[in-house]
Formats: sequence, structure tokens, C-alpha cells
Amino acid sequence: MMPSTDFFEYQSRSRVFYDRILVGYHDEALRLVERLLNDAETDANGCIVADTIHPKKVRFMGYQDRAYRFVFYVRNRRSPPAGEVVRHRCNNRRCINPDHLVAGTQLENIEDDRDFRANGVDFALLLRG
Repeated sequence: MMPSTDFFEYQSRSRVFYDRILVGYHDEALRLVERLLNDAETDANGCIVADTIHPKKVRFMGYQDRAYRFVFYVRNRRSPPAGEVVRHRCNNRRCINPDHLVAGTQLENIEDDRDFRANGVDFALLLRG
């Protein structure tokens, strides 16, 4: 008997959730993203933040995620691959401004925090599109 070449690919609950949005609920999710962005305030640095102490959470289709992740993945029409995190170029975890969000690795996120502690925010980065 030949060994099977089939393999199991683990998909996180988050990946399954965003895949499901992209297939059948993207327009509805985009409306929620626009509502989140419109309901939040823009600060002097261009960060769009909700009136919360911690990163805002959003619930959609029975799943809860941080608003910045929801905004990033819905606006970019993608699902999170394993090991990917959403980084804040502004170093403000409450920010949901799509222009301040970028995909990266956990290591890059840690390096961002280290650089911020050493140098502060490089506001020139926020002007890039």
C-alpha cells in the first residue's frame, strides 16, 4: 500500500471566518467597516480611533475580532495566512485607519515596538500610501 500524499492543512478559526466573508458577505462587511471608520474620531496624527481605552472589537457573523484586523482584511480582500499579524505603522493599537495598517510577522511587530520605544513614531511613514 502506497502512503497517502494527502495532507491536512490547519486553518485557524480566523482564516475560516475571513474566507467566509470574502465568499459571501464582503459587501456587508465593507458596510460595517465604513460605519466603523465614520463613527470614530481622527486625531492630530491621522489615527482613526474609537472612544475606547483598548483596541475596539467588532462582532460580525458570530465572530469577534479586533476592529483594526477586521478593517485591514476586509478592505484588502484577504484572509490572514498563518503567522501573519496586522501591524500599526503609527504604533497606536486603537487606530483603525487603513493607511496606518500593514501586514507583517510577529518579529516585525516586536521590532516596531522596540523602534518606537527607542525613537518614537516616524510620522513620515504615515504619509506613505
